[in-house]
Amino acid sequence: MHTIGIERREEHGSVSPTARLSRGRDTAPQAPQTGLCLNTPGRPPCCPEKKLHACCKDTFLCGEGVTHRKAWIEARLELLAKHFAISVCGFAILDNHLHVLCRLDPGIADGWSDEDVVRRWIAVYRPSCLDVDNPATVQAWIDHQCRDTARVARYRARLQDLGWFMKALKEPLARLANKEDDCKGTFWEARYKSIAILDEQALLATCAYIDLNPFAAGIAKTPEDAPHTSIKQRVDHVRKSGDLETLQAAAAAKSIPAARIEADLEQSHWLCPLQDRMPAGAAREGMLPGFSLSSYLELVDWTARLCRTGKARITQEVASIMTRLGTSPEYWRSHLQKLLGKTRWLGSYCATTTERLKAIAAKHGVHHVDNALGGLATG
Repeated sequence: MHTIGIERREEHGSVSPTARLSRGRDTAPQAPQTGLCLNTPGRPPCCPEKKLHACCKDTFLCGEGVTHRKAWIEARLELLAKHFAISVCGFAILDNHLHVLCRLDPGIADGWSDEDVVRRWIAVYRPSCLDVDNPATVQAWIDHQCRDTARVARYRARLQDLGWFMKALKEPLARLANKEDDCKGTFWEARYKSIAILDEQALLATCAYIDLNPFAAGIAKTPEDAPHTSIKQRVDHVRKSGDLETLQAAAAAKSIPAARIEADLEQSHWLCPLQDRMPAGAAREGMLPGFSLSSYLELVDWTARLCRTGKARITQEVASIMTRLGTSPEYWRSHLQKLLGKTRWLGSYCATTTERLKAIAAKHGVHHVDNALGGLATG
């Protein structure tokens, strides 16, 4: 299997891995699937992996009859997002492939106490010999673990490492599926490759691409109705929190007022908030400053209609988003069509401006770097 260690690149702050489902054979891997990685201003990027292909035996190991495995994956993603120093920004789980958009937050793990590190580790990898229902036993076990500073340091490093995040996601799920199918062997057909997303427009295009994937595959009539996706998770969270009227009020307002109306609407959700409100005192960092959930829903809805019919009326809100991104509806459409039409991803970076690609090429002392959207940046 092939991977690119995004978690070790200084210019990356986020990553997104993709995995392919496999069953019954352990042959040399096919051409690796790519993921997208994004670089937001002031922070290294996120990265989503390109889609998983069909399994080895032409089966869909999360498809008909075993769709409950998608709920396993979603629940596991939530658990890992709560305990790793890695934020999950987006995901889509389909019958035979998975997309995840992540952001690496290594500085957070450095601020955890030793006890916090051990508690997080056993939440992810529960010791079989530990009675987790007995608080006194758990505390004694944690105290014993904390005496080994080298062990705690390993746990801390792993809890901010993308490779360990993916291992912690895939390995338990593979074991559950193998037990259910009464078989042995590889469940995931490949590891992952990461692509760094280097600008704001590429980031939003990646987010929309992930959330539109089930819609483009004909699984759902609208993006927010697609099960096991981040966009549905976000909308469902608002409903369960009783904040649907707040979201509707924000949708009726313009971009800046919408961001103010929503305020900390997503701060309590396990997914990374779309709007970054840390400068305003929020506890958790979001993805983009001043970009509200209602604006994102408007953008995805407009893009869905554009992809489905080839045309869509440009609302004032969409026009405002395009202005902020410094792009046009036509340019945005071309990017999304390229993303949704790809069967393979090539390159290690994704950008909509040659300047960002040139800067990366210069930093690494190379003549050019490949752009997943097509085209090269020359140094």
